[in-house]
Amino acid sequence: METNSVSKMLFLFCLALFMGSQLIHCSVTYDKKAIIINGQRRILFSGSIHYPRSTPEMWEDLIQKAKDGGLDVVETYVFWNVHEPSPGNYNFEGRYDLVRFVKTIQKAGLYAHLRIGPYVCAEWNFGGFPVWLKYVPGISFRTDNEPFKRAMQGFTEKIVGLMKSENLFESQGGPIILSQIENEYGAQSKLLGAAGQNYVNWAADMAVKLGTGVPWVMCKEDDAPDPVINTCNGFYCDQFSPNKPYKPTIWTESWTGWFTEFGGPIHKRPVQDLAFAVARFIQKGGSFVNYYMYHGGTNFGRTAGGPFITTSYDYDAPLDEYGLIRQPKYGHLKELHKAIKMCERALVSADPIVTSIGSFQQAHLYSTEKGDCAAFLSNYDTKSAARVMFNNMHYNLPPWSISILPDCRNVVFNTAKVGVQTSHMEMLPINTQMLSWESFDEDISSLDDSSTISAPGLLEQINVTRDTSDYLWYITSVDIGSSESFLQGGELPTLIVQSTGHAVHIFVNGQLSGSAFGTRENRRFTYIGKVNLRAGTNRIALLSVAVGLPVGLKGEAMNLVSPNGISSVEWMQSSIAAQKHQPLTWHKTYFNAPDGDEPLALDMEGMGKGQIWINGQSIGRYWTAYATGNCNDCSYAGSYRPPKCQLGCGQPTQRWYHVPRSWLKPTENLLVVFEELGGDPSRISLVKRSVTTVCADVSEYHPTIKNWQIESYGKPEEFHRPKVHLRCSPGQAISSIKFASFGTPFGTCGNYQQGTCHAPTSYAILEKKCIGKQRCAVTIANSNFGQDPCPKVLKRLSVEAICTPTTTNWRG
Repeated sequence: METNSVSKMLFLFCLALFMGSQLIHCSVTYDKKAIIINGQRRILFSGSIHYPRSTPEMWEDLIQKAKDGGLDVVETYVFWNVHEPSPGNYNFEGRYDLVRFVKTIQKAGLYAHLRIGPYVCAEWNFGGFPVWLKYVPGISFRTDNEPFKRAMQGFTEKIVGLMKSENLFESQGGPIILSQIENEYGAQSKLLGAAGQNYVNWAADMAVKLGTGVPWVMCKEDDAPDPVINTCNGFYCDQFSPNKPYKPTIWTESWTGWFTEFGGPIHKRPVQDLAFAVARFIQKGGSFVNYYMYHGGTNFGRTAGGPFITTSYDYDAPLDEYGLIRQPKYGHLKELHKAIKMCERALVSADPIVTSIGSFQQAHLYSTEKGDCAAFLSNYDTKSAARVMFNNMHYNLPPWSISILPDCRNVVFNTAKVGVQTSHMEMLPINTQMLSWESFDEDISSLDDSSTISAPGLLEQINVTRDTSDYLWYITSVDIGSSESFLQGGELPTLIVQSTGHAVHIFVNGQLSGSAFGTRENRRFTYIGKVNLRAGTNRIALLSVAVGLPVGLKGEAMNLVSPNGISSVEWMQSSIAAQKHQPLTWHKTYFNAPDGDEPLALDMEGMGKGQIWINGQSIGRYWTAYATGNCNDCSYAGSYRPPKCQLGCGQPTQRWYHVPRSWLKPTENLLVVFEELGGDPSRISLVKRSVTTVCADVSEYHPTIKNWQIESYGKPEEFHRPKVHLRCSPGQAISSIKFASFGTPFGTCGNYQQGTCHAPTSYAILEKKCIGKQRCAVTIANSNFGQDPCPKVLKRLSVEAICTPTTTNWRG
């Protein structure tokens, strides 16, 4: 349906008849202000949770935490390659049970945004395309190409049909309020010219004709044709406007952090900056924000793309890789959502009046004829705080921050003032012991003709493996005459291997001669090394390794990773194998599942590079490559980019690998590891992830939502003093107070120090209120600490508490 006037809205109505003759009217529409659900404009907060990056047993908890964090919508891509591994053969089981995932969203009372793509990028193998697509005759990806369009339409119709059959679109009474076709195509469209634009128009038309009854979006596609909404992705989207004045301003990917690559540092995005970015977007008229990611999860198996993307897809998200709440990011965003929702009626009913209140400061004022009023006061200065005048009142704005005033008078939230706790997580040892290790060597000398093909040159790896394996052998032979000088003590010959792959291991006559690796930024690399050849025929074997896309390894062919396949070879006891530290070695052991419900991981510090399986299921690729980067101090102020706020330099990029508890049996769990380089499996251990320390640092006049009452128009009857809230994980209690100071303390969590002003009773008060409890709250007031330790000085309370398990394991 085309919209032929700026004043008209896109209406997509539905009627649903339920038992008891009750008629429910369902509609999803939009205008320039917002998505409209059942006649109401909505400010919507959304979060990306990708179903294959967690387990079905985790979904309910993840989605409930998203709801508790103030989200209205859960967003996910749909991953073509896992659903259609071969043409016409579909898989919607286990982690790929899309219907179950969407119904779990519905059960929680949230909406869903289904980004079908079907190209998704997402640092996912082959961008989500199934590899068989590459071999469709005459195909050319993502352009005006009939074979590609036919395949893309077939999969899109399959997904839409599946959702319709389960009544999952909002127009059917389901949770899906938005769908996406294509993904970040704008740059490609411009590059291809007419073919690109024709493809965009075709994709939009194809999607709309599927009749979902909900709007479609295209992200990073300025030329998205009506009625499809073009949307923004990025660290900041306050400069974005849709391509038509009657479309809402939607942010499909607000990046909460950044992905990690093997050999690189961990990227952290300060929550103060993320909250600032979201508030900037909302104050400019934005109405839909999706956090990418809200839970990043794990690239199980060989799903990580990139290449060189780590198995962890944590993304510094509000929920960490294991599904635990990351504080303060989760809690600070939750308070931001509450503050903005207080302004919703004004935001969706009016356009902002923008005024300058300083050199780098602005006010955005929303007011309605019905008396609703909301204001956002912004300070864009990255260095200095500002004292501004607004509505005849003074306000203090920290650098790079926005204060939110739901009644145009009282500040209930400032993006730079974090009032929630900081939680420190650690990987803790557990009492589960690995049983004895056994090993099996890949025997490269036994590669027989039945598993090889001959070619006059090097073949492209993916064309041979069809992505069924990370590994491909390239084997040749060199004849050396006995008169060669290097055989008589001269300089050894040099082997040069140039590659545009990901990694290569060089074997000469069955012995590892060396290895070389590319990087995500520079995949082309060269191996140069001396080789020890002998007179006669020498066999040179190159094991090419993919890190993100009749072949592969002997152990793969024999299915050594499966409990049913391990008996097909003779394993050697670890006491003998440990002396060898052989490359290309399979290791196996058994272990029992530990008690408790904390998330589990394998500590792979003693290993080199390879893959892991538990009970036949692939945990993913491991690689203890050490991180290089710039891990200096991090300030929240100023524009964020991935080179800023890096952590982990000089440590393995990823040391721990998530083990879902749902994959374990009570006893005799089979662990299989394939090691490419040579490592010590006896150093592998199972650990649990747990909160060990919680901190809070709150000033005595911290903005709080409790001080805003709409009935009295910003004049509360009494001032509600802020509180410090501390909370350990379920099954834990606060066992000690490591630091406490009411006065002028300084520093950060783990490094707090007393200032010149300090209330002597600080420790005693915190210990009395918190020791032995899972959670506690302490009001920041002079009366709580005996007396004012320093009159006429702005004070704060800083606390660091230790969390330890309780004797009785409490399950939430």
